[in-house]
Amino acid sequence: MKLVTVEQMRALEAAAVGAGTSEAELMEAAGVAVAQETWINMGAVEGRTAIVLVGPGSNGGDGLVSAVSLKEWGAESAVYLVGDRPADDPLLQRVVDAEIEVLSAADDPGCEQLVQAMRGAQGIVDALLGTGLNRPIDGPIKDVLDRLADARADRTLRPHLVAVDVPSGVNPNTGTADPAVVRADTTVALGFAKVGLFAMPARAIAGTIAEVEIGLPEGAGDDLPYEEIRMRDLQGLMPFRSDDAHKGTFGTAVIAAGSKFYPGAARLASESALRAGAGLIVLAAPESIQPLFAGMSPEVTHHPLPAGEGANGAADGDSAAELLAALDGREALLIGPGLTNSPGTADFVRGVLGGIDAVEGLQAVVIDADALNALSEIPDWHEGLSVPRVLTPHPGEMARLLGTSVDEVQADRLTAATEYAQRTGSVVVLKGAGTIVAHPDGRARLSEFASAVLATAGTGDVLAGFIVSLIAQGMDPYDAAATGVYLHTECGRQLESAVGASTAIAQDLLRALPDTRKALDG
Repeated sequence: MKLVTVEQMRALEAAAVGAGTSEAELMEAAGVAVAQETWINMGAVEGRTAIVLVGPGSNGGDGLVSAVSLKEWGAESAVYLVGDRPADDPLLQRVVDAEIEVLSAADDPGCEQLVQAMRGAQGIVDALLGTGLNRPIDGPIKDVLDRLADARADRTLRPHLVAVDVPSGVNPNTGTADPAVVRADTTVALGFAKVGLFAMPARAIAGTIAEVEIGLPEGAGDDLPYEEIRMRDLQGLMPFRSDDAHKGTFGTAVIAAGSKFYPGAARLASESALRAGAGLIVLAAPESIQPLFAGMSPEVTHHPLPAGEGANGAADGDSAAELLAALDGREALLIGPGLTNSPGTADFVRGVLGGIDAVEGLQAVVIDADALNALSEIPDWHEGLSVPRVLTPHPGEMARLLGTSVDEVQADRLTAATEYAQRTGSVVVLKGAGTIVAHPDGRARLSEFASAVLATAGTGDVLAGFIVSLIAQGMDPYDAAATGVYLHTECGRQLESAVGASTAIAQDLLRALPDTRKALDG
């Protein structure tokens, strides 16, 4: 499913008009689609009633068309106008001609008529603002949304709320939300879903996203750079596993990770990479912590690194040459989990990046955790570096890389990820609710998954292990990153369903992986 910004959608609509489809035809198709979703979700109720909240713009026009369609299909519908519409508005005239009750906020200062109308409604259509939000909500629209929130909170009512394009108050590009916004049951995405619906808090506010056709020309969205991460799109990218294969067929991933403080990160990343299908996993951890891996999966092999002199027992600048030697002939490297954030780690990362382009056969490097913190201290780290790389920052690490705050990153996650990907020539996986995978050429894939089940220590190490494993198996780094995110979130979804979001821990994801990977392999 392709995703769009507001600007991209306007360009697509303009192209449709240029190709001979009128704006009125686009609005008619949109309104009918909204009515259809509303009709379905109100349920088979005799004499079902829908209230359409109509704002002043084109979103309100879609709502007016939906009111007429609902009336034609046998529902009782009423329109509640919020804001001025032209006196000669043909859509409003159609509503009047259809003998649909029209109420107005201008004649209902306390919204009492609206409250009364909602008491008997099975469905409500939010056609107030859509993508037209450009300032904080106040005045009559806020009053109406407050009353709508009250109706939604009343368990004796609970009318099904359908939002047109985005719930009123949601920023369609960033997913931020005005305090007055009301959570929808269904959001009808006109043409294409807006990218903001895949970011929090909008993802939690939008409910089910129903993408509908509105008459855009065939192939109109083929060149859109943003899309949802979906199983059906990834299945054809999975590495083929022939019956006559051997371990070398599926590549080797080297994982530079761990310290006295964080040996578990090295173990999680290594066992995740192993379980995700790579033929061989080599853990390059400091020799001082080798005894801590006694209970580790015996299938993981080891290449001990000389440990630094610090108390954390982590790799340092003297370890870089040994790691580079271990990489010769290997397909993929993961560096970062559990290394500790120290001057020695920065020297280690700097030394590895300084020699990595000379490594024969290396397809890509995945940079995670403390290695990302080291990059934030090396502003020009990417200059002259040719090996493909995948960066996997959480919002805090992304903020350090950008030299900004976490709040600024979270306020526009897509921009943060895509701009850094383009600036550094890297694939960027911005983790969190609605993980984003950004390509250096401006493309991005967005996950719709948001759950506290992944909000626990070590889940990022598991994701990094998945990604490096898929690269070792021959996947393009961008495809491997998106596929790793899918496996990660789908395992999380299964865990949440099985045990809830409170008790699951990172290693549980590996128990859910076999079934998830099997389904993806088809």
